[in-house]
Amino acid sequence: MNPQQSKSKLPKRVKNELKFRELTVKSKQTVAECFYRIVFTGEQLAGFTSLGFDDHVKVFFPDSDGKLVLPEITSEGIQWGDGPRPVSRDYTPLAFDAASNELTIDFYIHDGGVASNWATAAKEGDTLIIGGPRGSLVIPTDYRWQLYVCDESGLPAVRRRLLSLPVNIIPQVLVNSRHSGTRSYLSEFTGAKIEWLDGEAIAGKLKNLAVPAEDYFIWITGEGEEVKRLNDGLLASHTLDADYVRAVAYWHNK
Repeated sequence: MNPQQSKSKLPKRVKNELKFRELTVKSKQTVAECFYRIVFTGEQLAGFTSLGFDDHVKVFFPDSDGKLVLPEITSEGIQWGDGPRPVSRDYTPLAFDAASNELTIDFYIHDGGVASNWATAAKEGDTLIIGGPRGSLVIPTDYRWQLYVCDESGLPAVRRRLLSLPVNIIPQVLVNSRHSGTRSYLSEFTGAKIEWLDGEAIAGKLKNLAVPAEDYFIWITGEGEEVKRLNDGLLASHTLDADYVRAVAYWHNK
């Protein structure tokens, strides 16, 4: 651990009341050629809270007959009732407008994905269920030196983070993207240092990073094995405070 890294800016965990909400598609648009940006609405969004940029809601999709099953929260836990549970995936809440009860989620478009297939076919008036977020990790925005590493799955969280940073912060972003169209996803953030690389190039960048002695934050996400490889390489080549390095698997290549 780097003894000079101050503990005054530790990320803080916040618990949220677990709720399941049935939502309706209000609008849908294609973003950066590889995402569907879907705005959901519904009275059940009242009280929705998401304080962390990499929060996740669990999105439950209708079955083949279009049926949605809303679970019951009891003193003994979550009760789904008879039959199979609906298929679910984790997604970042990109934006929430409490005044209009609108939640925005960006769905990455790729072949064979349950969520991607649903988003591709989604139209105004369609419904699904979300649960959570059960908690948030609130990470200060004013670290002097910040680095974000992701693939397509982490781009919505990075976008949300960049929107929240003070104008005097110049973050670095390394993106492992297989699609050139995704570059426009972050094109408005001209104050950030954004590089679009492959996994090997990113690993080399992390090995040779010049991380300051204090006031830094590093965030790595993507496929589970790749995240572990990048994080292990980073920690092996640098003396860092683990409280300020967050590595999270967003998906697994099974």
